[in-house]
Amino acid sequence: MGPVNWLAVILAVVAALLWAAVWYGPMFGHVRRAMLAPGKMALTAGLLFLTSAMMGHMFARVGLATLGEKPWLYFMMSAGLALAFVIPALLISYTQQRVSARLAMIDAGFWLTTYLAMGLTFYLLKA
Repeated sequence: MGPVNWLAVILAVVAALLWAAVWYGPMFGHVRRAMLAPGKMALTAGLLFLTSAMMGHMFARVGLATLGEKPWLYFMMSAGLALAFVIPALLISYTQQRVSARLAMIDAGFWLTTYLAMGLTFYLLKA
């Protein structure tokens, strides 16, 4: 196992937060404007750091040699986390809260694209 690239971890969080500003700003801000409130963004940043650190550990575990030979793993693994864990958990909790299907799909789309953006950050930094 190689070392975790902490610069990539932090820049992946920054990329995710910038994407959140776009997604919940010009794209879907009329639906979820409260997502960008400063207190919520601070909590989101902290939780994204936890996620990004885990992603960095996952990529370090796979190793740069393997990732160099199979660069699609950055995207397959990051999207896989979103599709297999994050989005199902989100949808299960939204079902219990009776959140509209439209809002659930907007949020699910956000998390899938966010995890892909984080995977892209790791890929670009070869972490």
